[in-house]
Amino acid sequence: MAWLDRLRRVPTPPPDPMEAAMAAFRAGDYTAALEVWEPLARAGNPRAQSNIGGCFAEGLGVPTNPRVAEKWLTLSAEAGHAPGQRNLATLYLRGGEGVEADPARAAELYRAAAEQDDALAQDMFSWMLLEGEVIPFDPEEARKWAMAAAEAGIASSMTRMGMLYHHALGVERDVAKAAMWWRRGAELGDADGQAMLGAALHMGAGVDPDPIEALAWLMRGQSGGSKLARPFLGPVRASLDDAGLEEAERRAGMPLP
Repeated sequence: MAWLDRLRRVPTPPPDPMEAAMAAFRAGDYTAALEVWEPLARAGNPRAQSNIGGCFAEGLGVPTNPRVAEKWLTLSAEAGHAPGQRNLATLYLRGGEGVEADPARAAELYRAAAEQDDALAQDMFSWMLLEGEVIPFDPEEARKWAMAAAEAGIASSMTRMGMLYHHALGVERDVAKAAMWWRRGAELGDADGQAMLGAALHMGAGVDPDPIEALAWLMRGQSGGSKLARPFLGPVRASLDDAGLEEAERRAGMPLP
C-alpha cells in the first residue's frame, strides 16, 4: 500500500523566499538578500520594496543612494506597509543627496506607522511630540506612544517613560516609577537609561542610594555614548575609595542582566 502511504504524507511547504532573504540579510549577505527582494519588489511586494529602500538608504550591499531609496520606500509606504512608512519617515527626517529633508512629512509617516502598531515608529513619534520642534509639544500624546513602544520592548521608549515621570510631563511626578523605567531601559542597553539610572542611584531618587552601582551604570552609559552621564561621574567617583572604584569598574564590565 505504498500509494496510500504517499497520500498520507504531508507535503513539505516550499521555503518562503522572504524569510530566506532575511536570513541572508541577518548573516550580512546583503547581496543575496537583494537578489531575492528585487523581483518581488518589482512585482509589487511592499515588504520587499521597504527592504530594498532601506538598503539603498543605509548603503547595505549597494552604494548609498537616497533618491533610489525614496523611490522604493514611497511605493511601500503608499501600499500602507508600516515599516516602509517608518523607513521613509527616517529618510525625510535626515534628508540626503537628492532628497530634501521634510520633518513635517516624516512626522505624518511616523504617525501612520505608529497607528499600525509599529513599535519603532511609536518610539520616534513620541520623541517628536516631546521635542515640539516639528509638531506641537504634547506630553500626554507622547506618553501614549512611548508606553506602547516600551511595552513592545523598545528600550529608548522605556528611558523616555522615565523622563516623563521624573519631569512630570503629562503625568504626576513619580521618581520611583522614573527609576523603574530607567532600569528597564538600562538593562536592555539604552545608554541614556543607564546614565539616568546611575544618577538616580547616586542621589537616592526613587531607589536606595548605592554609589558603587551608580558608578557602574554611569560608566556603562558613558561608554554607550550618553552625555547625560558626564555631570555625575566626578561626584560619584569622589565618594568612593579605591576598593569601591575597582568594584564599580568590575560591575561595569559584566554582561547586562
